[in-house]
Amino acid sequence: MIYKSFVLEQNLQSIENLKMFLFYGENHGLKKEFKEKIKNQNKNQETLNFFQDELIKNKNILVNEISNQSLFNEKKIIFINEVNEKIIDIVEEIAEKIRDEKIFLFAGALDKRSKIRSYFEKSKLSGIAACYQDNEITFRKIIMKKLGGHKGLSTEVINLIIDNTGLDRSKLNNEVNKIISCFNDKKIDVEKIDLLLNTKTREDFNLLKDAALNGNKINTNRLLSDTVFEQENNIYYLNLINQRINKLNEIESLKKSNSNLETLVSNLKPPIFWKDKPILIEQSKKWNKNKIQTALKKTYNTELEIKSNSSIRKDLLIKNLIIDLCATANSV
Repeated sequence: MIYKSFVLEQNLQSIENLKMFLFYGENHGLKKEFKEKIKNQNKNQETLNFFQDELIKNKNILVNEISNQSLFNEKKIIFINEVNEKIIDIVEEIAEKIRDEKIFLFAGALDKRSKIRSYFEKSKLSGIAACYQDNEITFRKIIMKKLGGHKGLSTEVINLIIDNTGLDRSKLNNEVNKIISCFNDKKIDVEKIDLLLNTKTREDFNLLKDAALNGNKINTNRLLSDTVFEQENNIYYLNLINQRINKLNEIESLKKSNSNLETLVSNLKPPIFWKDKPILIEQSKKWNKNKIQTALKKTYNTELEIKSNSSIRKDLLIKNLIIDLCATANSV
């Protein structure tokens, strides 16, 4: 049975009668949120965590947990992480044995032809929800919902939070929680926001990203050697690049109606952070429709390789992408 993730965000109890549920997709932050909500709604239940690999090595682990009733709890909440096609046999085997237990599985992106995805979509006793990547619209809604009661929550502050998180929901939740803790009087001080957020990594990478998109070879080469790439932030870096390329694409599509770049950038919705305006204007002079489409293909291929090849060095893929983008910016 298929469920919409945005519906479950509002009402997770709608799946409480299902024996098993599969959350899949590239939005790791959203899947983490669902896991925390499930834990909070079942605080009095025994919670068990497994990874697919350990269950495949010993299939009896899960069967035994289902067969053995807890002495202190009526039911168990079982999480199975990092699942894929290999677990389908185990799922089919335990489906009829589940009594009071609830089993929640978490997977990455799954193809439409995926057997495990198909099983959960067709099952009447189980459910499935896709956790797709967030965009600026969903992030704005989350920020407004969590910080809506704070004075000083301006468009500038929202843009700064979004820019700092690279459309990574886990980072967004961390930053929002820091803001709530820091401004417990519910009055946001704009001057303190920039100091509060984790801006060092963002600023270092943004300098590199902007130099490359502006076609500045000297600064790009220098910053490539100076910038520290944190392995866990590779998708975050990629999201920052994509945000800027998509913004350049938006500007390019509006050039026909307004040839004045400064006016065009100033009128963009949502408004551009004031520090980024002159940089964005300079970059837009370098990029046209063809270059932008080429860049988007490069970022897509890089993301695909990052997610599908666990053995390759992800930081090298990002660095190669930066070099390619710099070359594309200077192409005729």
